Amino acid sequence: MNLINKIIVVVIIIIAIYAIFLIYSDLNLVKDHLGKFKIEFLPQIIALVVLGWFVLFYRWILLLKKSNIEIPKLSNFYILMSGFALSIVPGKIGELIKSQLLKTKYNIPRTKTAPIIVVEQLNNLLGIITVSCIGLGIMGLFDIEFFEISNYVIITATIMLVLILIIVNSKRIFRKIFLKVSRFRFISKYELSVDSSYDILKNSLSGKFMIVTIMLSSLFWIIEGLIVYSVLLAFDIESLVFMTTITTYTSSILLGFISFLPMGIGVTEGTLTGFLSLQGIEISLAATIVVFIRIFTRWLGVGIGFVFLKMSGGFSSNNEKIE
Repeated sequence: MNLINKIIVVVIIIIAIYAIFLIYSDLNLVKDHLGKFKIEFLPQIIALVVLGWFVLFYRWILLLKKSNIEIPKLSNFYILMSGFALSIVPGKIGELIKSQLLKTKYNIPRTKTAPIIVVEQLNNLLGIITVSCIGLGIMGLFDIEFFEISNYVIITATIMLVLILIIVNSKRIFRKIFLKVSRFRFISKYELSVDSSYDILKNSLSGKFMIVTIMLSSLFWIIEGLIVYSVLLAFDIESLVFMTTITTYTSSILLGFISFLPMGIGVTEGTLTGFLSLQGIEISLAATIVVFIRIFTRWLGVGIGFVFLKMSGGFSSNNEKIE
C-alpha cells in the first residue's frame, strides 16, 4: 500500500472516530453549540497557532545546525510544515518524510537526518512533561484544584522518558535495541548506522543545547495551552483558571502520546472531554469545545501541512518512502 492509500485509510478511520465521538455526545446539541463560538477570538487563536509553528521552526533549525546541516530557511520551513501532514501516521513514522525531503532536495543522507527527527519527538515529550510538572507544582503551591489522574499520567510518561534517556546514554543498551528495531521494514530502508545515530542522539540530548531545546519545546506547549484557554473563553467558559487548563490539556496529550495512536486520536479527545465534563461543563458542549481545540492545535496544521507537502514535491517523488 503506497503513501496516498495509507493516508486515505487513516483519514477514513479518523472521520469515523470523530463521528462516533460526536454522536455519542448528542449530535443535535453539538450543532446548537457550534453557533456559540465567538468569532472575535479567532484572530487571537490563529496568531497563537502560527507563533507555535515558528517556535517549532526555530527548534528545527537548531537541531539541524547541531548536526552541521544548513539549508535555505524558506525551503526548511516548507519541509518542517510538510511533516505536519504525515503526523497522522501512527507512531510518528510519517514525520520521517522530512528526512526524505532533505535527501531528495539537498542530497543529505537519511542516516544523518532520521535520528534528528527522533530527537525532535523526544524534545516534544520533554517539553510537555516539563510544562505539566511546573503546572502541577504551581497548582499545589496555590492550592488550586486539579485532577489526581494527571499525576499518574505524568509519572508514567516521566518513567518512559527516563528509560529512553538511559538508553540514549548507554551505547551498549542502545546498540541492542537499535539492532532489533532496525529489522522493521520502514526503519531498515533508512540504512541507519548504530554509531552515527547514537552520536547524533547523544550530542543533541546533552548540555546547554538540550536545555535550550527543552525551553523551546516547553514554550510551544505553553502556547498550545493559551490556544486551549482562548477556545474556552470563546465559548464563554471562564470557570477554569489557566493552570488548570494547561495541565488538563497536557495530561490529555500525554495519554494520547503513550497510546502511540496517530496524534492520540480518540484517547486525547475522550480524556479532555471527560476532564471538562468533570468541571461541570455539559458533555455535548465539552465535546464541541474539544473538537474546536483539536482543529486549531492539530488539524489546521495537518491541512496546511498537505499544502506544503505538495509544494515540496512530497507526493510526486516519495510515495514509496513511508511504508
